[in-house]
Amino acid sequence: MLGSVETRSVSPVFVGRADELAVLVDALARAADQEPQALLIGGEAGVGKTRLTEEFLGEAARRGAVVAVGGCMEIGAEGLPFAPFSTALRTLLRLLPGELAAAAAGQEDELARILPELGETPRGPHDEESTARLFELTARMLERLATDRTVVLVLEDLHWADTSTRHLLAYLFRSLGRGRLVLVATYRADDVHRRHPLRPLLAELDRLRTVQRLELARFNRGEVRRQLAGILASQPEEAFVDSVFDRSDGNAFFVEELVASHESGCRTGLTESLRDLLLVRVEVLPDAAQRVVRIVAEGGSTVEYPLLLAVSRLGEDELIEALRAAVGANILLATADGDGYRFRHSLVREAVSDDLLPGERARVNRRYAEALEADETLIRAEERLIRLANYWYAANDPAKALPAVLAASVTARRRHAYSEQLSLLERAMDLWESVPDEVRGELRPADYTEVYPPCGCDPVTTPLQRVDLLAEATVAARYGGERERALKLTKLALRILDEDGGDPLRAAWFWTERSRLIANLGRGDGWHEIATAQELVKGLPPSQVHADVLVRVAGWGMLHNPGPGNLAAAERAVEYARMIGAEETELNARITYGCLLMDSGDGTTGLAELHTVKDRATRLGHTVVAGRAHINITSQLESMGRSREAVELAEQGVELVSGARLLDTEAWVRGNMAESLYSLGRWDEAAEAARHTLRVGRGAAPRGSASARLAYLALGRGELAEAAAQLAAAHAHFGTHDSQPQHRIPLFRLAVGVAEGEGRIADVRAETAQAIAYGFPLGQHRYAWPLLLASASAEADARGLPGTDEGRAAALEALRTAARSLATPAPLWSAHCEYLRAELLRAEGRDTVADWTAVEVAVSPLERPYLLARARHRLAEALLGSGGDRETAAALLVDAHATADRLGSRRLREELALLARRARLPLTPEETGPVAPAPDTDPIEALGLTSRERDVLRLVATGSTNRRIAEELFISPKTASVHVSNILAKLGVASRGEAAALAHRLRLFTPLAPQP
Repeated sequence: MLGSVETRSVSPVFVGRADELAVLVDALARAADQEPQALLIGGEAGVGKTRLTEEFLGEAARRGAVVAVGGCMEIGAEGLPFAPFSTALRTLLRLLPGELAAAAAGQEDELARILPELGETPRGPHDEESTARLFELTARMLERLATDRTVVLVLEDLHWADTSTRHLLAYLFRSLGRGRLVLVATYRADDVHRRHPLRPLLAELDRLRTVQRLELARFNRGEVRRQLAGILASQPEEAFVDSVFDRSDGNAFFVEELVASHESGCRTGLTESLRDLLLVRVEVLPDAAQRVVRIVAEGGSTVEYPLLLAVSRLGEDELIEALRAAVGANILLATADGDGYRFRHSLVREAVSDDLLPGERARVNRRYAEALEADETLIRAEERLIRLANYWYAANDPAKALPAVLAASVTARRRHAYSEQLSLLERAMDLWESVPDEVRGELRPADYTEVYPPCGCDPVTTPLQRVDLLAEATVAARYGGERERALKLTKLALRILDEDGGDPLRAAWFWTERSRLIANLGRGDGWHEIATAQELVKGLPPSQVHADVLVRVAGWGMLHNPGPGNLAAAERAVEYARMIGAEETELNARITYGCLLMDSGDGTTGLAELHTVKDRATRLGHTVVAGRAHINITSQLESMGRSREAVELAEQGVELVSGARLLDTEAWVRGNMAESLYSLGRWDEAAEAARHTLRVGRGAAPRGSASARLAYLALGRGELAEAAAQLAAAHAHFGTHDSQPQHRIPLFRLAVGVAEGEGRIADVRAETAQAIAYGFPLGQHRYAWPLLLASASAEADARGLPGTDEGRAAALEALRTAARSLATPAPLWSAHCEYLRAELLRAEGRDTVADWTAVEVAVSPLERPYLLARARHRLAEALLGSGGDRETAAALLVDAHATADRLGSRRLREELALLARRARLPLTPEETGPVAPAPDTDPIEALGLTSRERDVLRLVATGSTNRRIAEELFISPKTASVHVSNILAKLGVASRGEAAALAHRLRLFTPLAPQP
C-alpha cells in the first residue's frame, strides 16, 4: 500500500470562505454549551465544499473535538443503506471504543443495523415504527456520546445519499435536543434538479430554524489569483490569471485542473471540452495506471485494495506502481483508513466512467461481481450483497442479477432500510421477465420473503412467484412511509391474481393490506376492502390469512361500528388463531374481544381478559401486543371512572413501550394518560403528557387525540383561541374520512365548547344536532355524556340572551331524547346523567337547590375536581338565588374557587369571584369567618368597567348594534364603537357575542335573591 504522497496541484493556501468558516467555528462554540448544531453546505461540483470542510475539521481537532467523516456512496440506483453514518460511526468506534459502547449499551442489536460492528443484526421485529425506533436510538446514542466531549459528524455528498440516510439525517436535524454535537452535511447543488430526491429534504430543512444552510459561490478574480499563487508558489502573470479565470469561471477545482493541464505540457492547456480537461492527466498516465483508474471508476466511491488487486488481474508490484502513478498525478487518493482508494474528486471519476465503452463497462462490472463471489472477504460483509447486486446488474446479466438483488433486499429489510428494500424489489420485478425460467424455478420464497404467510404451500419447495415480490414490496413501501406506492402495488397484485385465475387467500391478504392503507391515507374507512377479504376466505380451511382477516374485521367493527355483532366476530378470530397455533394473532384478537365485552356491559370479565393478555404478551416478549393491551386497558379504566388506576398502568406501559421504541404505541398510552390526568385535575401533567404525545407520535390518530386533549385543557382554562387552534389541529390530523366514534364525538363536544364560549348558541345547537344524528354507538357513552352536558350547560347559560328563545325547546327535547338511549354502567356516568338533568332544568329556569344538591352528592366521590367545582358553583348559585343557607354557599364557593385556582381555570375562577362579590361572600380562607353583610361591591366595577361602559354592555347583552346603542345613550356610533372595543379588551373576549354571553353567564344584570 502507499503512504502519503505530496500533491502540489492543491493550493496550500486556504482562499476565501472566511465568512463561511466563521459560521462553522461559531457553531462549534455553540455546541460546546450543550446546544447541538446542524449545518448544510451546498455548492456546485468543484466549488470548494471539501476544502472548507477540511479547514473546519482541522480547527475542530485543534479545539479538542472528536471528528468523524462519512461519505455517501454512488454505487447504483439503490445505494448502500446508511453508508455515511456507518462510516462515521465506525470512526467514532475506533476513536472512542469504550464511550460508544456505553452510549449504545442495551440497544446494540438494534444499532447494529447501522453499525454492524456492534453485533448481529436481528431479523425483526418489523412494523411501521421500526425505522422510527432505529432513528430514535441513533439520536439518543449520539447525544450520550456527545455529553462530555464535542463530536463533529460530517456527511459528504448528500446528493448521492440513499433514502434511509436522508430520512435519518432529517430525523437527527429535527430531534437532537442536547449534547455537544455538530452535524454537517454537504451536497452538490448543481445536481439537485427539480425531481431530485434530495430536493424535498432541503425544502423541509429550510423550514427548521435550527438548521443553518451555507451556499458556496464561485471565486472572484482576486480569489482565483490567490489560489494560483498558492498552487504555483509564485505570483502568476496577469494574462494567465485572466485566462484561467475566464475558463474556470471561478470554480476552484477547474482552476486546479487548468493549472495541471498547463504544467503537464499541454500548451493549449485550456481545452474546450470540460470532460477532455478532466481527462488530461489520466491520458498521460502509463497504460497500466490508466487501466487501474478505469477499474476504480466503476467500483464505486471507494474501492478496497484487495478487491482492486483481484479485479485488475495485475501482479501486486505492478498494481502498486500503477497506483503510485495515479496518486502522484493527484487522480486517486488513499482512503483515510488506508484500506482502499478513491478519486480525489468525483468529477474526474464521472468523466473516466463516461469515457468507458459499453462493453468495457459491462466487463469491468462482471469482474467485480466474479471477484466478490469467489472471495467474500474482499470487502466488508454488510456491503457485499448490495454491491454484488449492483455489479451484476451493471454487467447486464439478469440471471445473475436477480438472485443477487433479492438477497440484497433481504439485507436491506434486516437493517430497517425499507426504502432501499423497496427499490431492490422493484428492480427484481423489472428483471423478472428477462430471467430464464430455470433460474426463476430455483428461487424459493423461504429465502427471500417474510411478510406473506404460507397458504397451503411449502415456501421451501414452492418456486418464488412475482406476486410474492409484490407482497414484500407492498409492506416495504408501507413501512417506509410510501403508502401511495404500496396502494398501487396492491392494485397490481390483485390484477395479476385475477388474470391467473385467482388465489382467494393471496387476494384476501392484499385486500387486507388495501384496507389498512386506505384508512391510513384517509381515503375511506377501509370497510369495503376488509369485507371483500372476509368474503374471499369464507368456507376456506383455517389459515394465518383467515385469522388475520377475522381479527381485522372484529377490530374494525369495534372502532367504527360498535355493536353486539362484533363480539361473535372477535370470538371467531380467537378460535381460528388458536386452531392454527398463531398465539400472537390470538392475543390480538383477545384484546378486541375483551374490549367488546366491556362495551357490551360485562366490564368485570372484559377487564380480566385484557389483563390476562397483557401479562401473557409481556411474558412472551410480544411487546407490540402488550403495548396495545396497555392502550386499551387504560382507555377502559378511564371509561369506568378509575382514572387513578389508568394513570398508574399508563406509566408502566410507557416504560415498557418506550424501551422498545414503539413510538406510536407510546403516543397512544401517553394520550390516554393525559386524558386521565385531566380527569384527576392534574392539568399541568396532562398538558405535558399531551405535548409529549405530539413529540413522539408519528401516526395521525394519536397526534389528533393529543391535540384534542390540549383543546380540552384550553377550554377548561378559558383559553378559547387556543382551544379553537387545537381543535383545528385535531381535525387536520384525523382528516375527513376518519369515521371512528371515539374520534368524532369528542370533536363535536369541543366544537360545542368553543361555540358556547364565543356566544354562538346557534352553532352550539348545530354541532349538537350533527352529533346526535351521527349517533352514539354501543360503548360510546363515555364521549356522549360530556357532549350532551356541555350542550345543556350552553343552553342554560344562554337563557335570556336575545334571539336564543326560538329553538330552545326543541334543542332541550333533543338532548333529553338522546340521553335516554345512553348507558350509565358506572357511577361516573350516573353522575353525568344527574348533572345533565339539572342543567336542562336550569335552561328552563326550573332548577332547584335539591337538583344541584343531588348533583353535588353524585359527583363528590368521583375524583373529578373540575366537574365537582362546577357542580358546587351551581349549587351555591342556587342557594343564593333562593335565599338559602349562606354559610353553606360560602363554603361551596371557597372550595370551588380553590380548585379553579389550582387548575388555572380562569373562566370558572372569574364566575365564582363575581358570584361571591354579588353575594358579598368571602372566597379565600383568609377572608372566611362569620358570614355577614359586607360593603357592597359592584361586580361590574370589579371588572374594571366605567359607568358608561356598564350602560353599553347592558345594551350589547341585548343584542343592540352600535347605532342602536348610540341612539339609546345619546352618543355617536363612533363613540359607541370605541366603548365596545374597550369593553371587549377589559373582559378579555374577542367578539360582541362573547361579551354578551359572559354578561349573561355571570348574571351581571340579574339580581340575586334578597338576603335574609
